[in-house]
Amino acid sequence: MASVILFTACGSNPTAGSQGELPTSSDQTDNQRRARIRLQLAVGYYQQRQLPVALDEIKLALQADPEFAEAYGMRALIYMDMGENRLAEDNFQQALRLAPNSPDVNNNYGWYLCQNGKEKQSIAYFEAALKSHAYQSPAKALNNAGICSLKLKDNAAAERYFTRAFQYDPANPSTNANLAKLHYDRGDYERARFYIGRVMKAEVMTADVLWLAIKIEHKLGDKMAESSLATQLRRRHGGSAEFAAYQRGAFDE
Repeated sequence: MASVILFTACGSNPTAGSQGELPTSSDQTDNQRRARIRLQLAVGYYQQRQLPVALDEIKLALQADPEFAEAYGMRALIYMDMGENRLAEDNFQQALRLAPNSPDVNNNYGWYLCQNGKEKQSIAYFEAALKSHAYQSPAKALNNAGICSLKLKDNAAAERYFTRAFQYDPANPSTNANLAKLHYDRGDYERARFYIGRVMKAEVMTADVLWLAIKIEHKLGDKMAESSLATQLRRRHGGSAEFAAYQRGAFDE
């Protein structure tokens, strides 16, 4: 489960505030305010999966403020979803040139790299995002870094990232599911049960979550819990590979 950040910040180049003050939204020019409004419209269309309309709004945002880093970052996400990787890369690079310390841009570019076979390079961008004291969603970059560390088969690093993510956002299903899997693979089944239980409390009942929960209860010898979970897996995902694995007793595959 990816954790990209949609852009909600103000324009990238506000006019400097008075001496002794940080710039705020009141220091923006009219063009920067117009660009910010267009960006918010683009985010809304992106969330509704109206990607061509979102791209049009980004174009208008950049016409108003050609140095609006967040607009380039948002356009990169749109192109990423469209499978236009070259255009996504170009826009991420432009966003990073304009705002190299933006935690949102660094997190999202890290995820882009991780999704395109460059997991090792991605970690540096998640770390760059985490260095920002203004970052409001560090759990997202930590969770992404954990997922990419798993791809690198660096379970120790993955556990460190997921544990830190849990400290920031203990309800996140992806973080809890990954911690459950790590503890299961280590043979710490009680701890695995703790984390998978948090996933299920969040009403996440995907086939892989239920199958992991079944395997945990199987290892702990709780036949009643195992049977109850198996019933849910059959009812919700009877045609899944996970249910087929349960039927053939493939608990250790």
